[in-house]
Amino acid sequence: MTTKNTRRFVLSSFLAASATLFGLPAAQAADTVLLNAAYDVTRELFKDINPAFTAQWKKTTGETVDVNQSHGGSSKQARSVADGMEASIVTMNQANDIDILVERGVVSADWAKKFPNNASPFYSTMVFLVRKGNPKQVKDWGDLAKPGVKVIIPHPKTSGNGRYTYLAAWGSVIKKGGNEAQARDLVGKIFHNVPVLDAGGRGATTTFTQREIGDVLVTFENEVNLVRAEFGDKFDVVYPSISILAESPVAVVDKVVDKRNLRKQATGYVNFLYSEEGQEIIARHSLRPRSEKAFKKYNANFRQVTLFTIDDVFGGWKAAQKKHFDDGGEFDKIYNK
Repeated sequence: MTTKNTRRFVLSSFLAASATLFGLPAAQAADTVLLNAAYDVTRELFKDINPAFTAQWKKTTGETVDVNQSHGGSSKQARSVADGMEASIVTMNQANDIDILVERGVVSADWAKKFPNNASPFYSTMVFLVRKGNPKQVKDWGDLAKPGVKVIIPHPKTSGNGRYTYLAAWGSVIKKGGNEAQARDLVGKIFHNVPVLDAGGRGATTTFTQREIGDVLVTFENEVNLVRAEFGDKFDVVYPSISILAESPVAVVDKVVDKRNLRKQATGYVNFLYSEEGQEIIARHSLRPRSEKAFKKYNANFRQVTLFTIDDVFGGWKAAQKKHFDDGGEFDKIYNK
């Protein structure tokens, strides 16, 4: 074998091994690879979204694009990208986590204006998962504060799920005419009923369902449906009288896509989330789509509930973060009391 042929053999062997490593046949190795860094309870969603996007992109452009996934608590994922993880797209469960990337110079300041609905192609809300028969008779936020009720919530400093739960409980008091002292008292009692503060929403689900710790899990609506699908009739879902609108914003990571010349593909990926095909997949996974058509088709997945927004009660994510979750803020005062 000549030196030239030897080099070709080594190169082709390397490419084949790389393709196998990433789960692709050698003949189908992707022309381009994107990385979507997403919050942890969207694992199943993107298992369906990614191949659908790959097929659509191949059909319309002729290019083979593979999409790899990274999952973790929303805030933890944001820090990983800020510290150098080269994600092309980030899918978080709160705008505040993307704003961190703006401050670090990896995402443009106008990210929320680049796509519809504040760059949030879907949303959810916080509900309660309880043991079958609801033995502790949990019906609303106030019940989570009762003595003897063990509540599973992930840590608000590392998880968007935890932040939304904290803010939903606080806001439920304000929206019903209560004051901040009453809201602080309720949230304090709830978090003193939390036996384990997991880092992310999926960890909290494991604690509740597999480790069988706690009487109630507060989590996203779509996570409840996943749990019930896996574990069958062991749990009931309870919708509180009022809850929070939990948007899932998405952004192209400008620093990475410009460095790797991936802007076209990354933008195409985000646009696919807004397409009717993408919206239908989102709705099938019990995440609330923006498309009226998809929402109506999967209406059975979404119970009517009164929702308030972060802006309504807290003046936006930046204000909420500073007051409640920064070091020395309300959460630290409440939890360390």
